[in-house]
Amino acid sequence: MIDNDWERVSEIYKQGMEGGTATFNTECPSFEEWDKGHIKDCRFVYEEDGKVIGWVAISPTSSRCVYKGCVEMSIYVDQEYRGHGVGTALVNELIKRSEKAGFWSIYSAIISINKASIALHKKCGFREIGYRERIAKDRFGEWQNTTLMEYRAS
Repeated sequence: MIDNDWERVSEIYKQGMEGGTATFNTECPSFEEWDKGHIKDCRFVYEEDGKVIGWVAISPTSSRCVYKGCVEMSIYVDQEYRGHGVGTALVNELIKRSEKAGFWSIYSAIISINKASIALHKKCGFREIGYRERIAKDRFGEWQNTTLMEYRAS
């Protein structure tokens, strides 16, 4: 992912916000804000015919040095391209590259009604480690649970 990808990355993120199953956020951050919160080495886009159709990135889970190898993953795929292997390719590339970069644990907190995302994570080797009940309200005002998933480097 390069800075110039932000326009498409943010468009795809906005699709996730509007759908109500990908994030609790209701506003898209600026690139500067998003950039500060995500690790630069492990952010990737998937392109088809020169168009960004999906992206994946990681952010630290803690500022404490003992957790430097633990990160949280975000993955978004353009709604027109879901179910075609884009997410699988992105997650698998992230796993490979993040292990080389020294990260040993990748977490995801998925809104529990997002069955497709949970299935994608399981397909890519993540395991369910718990859930948070009624953790936040979605954009429609409904309480939602999140399913916590983890990938451990070998």
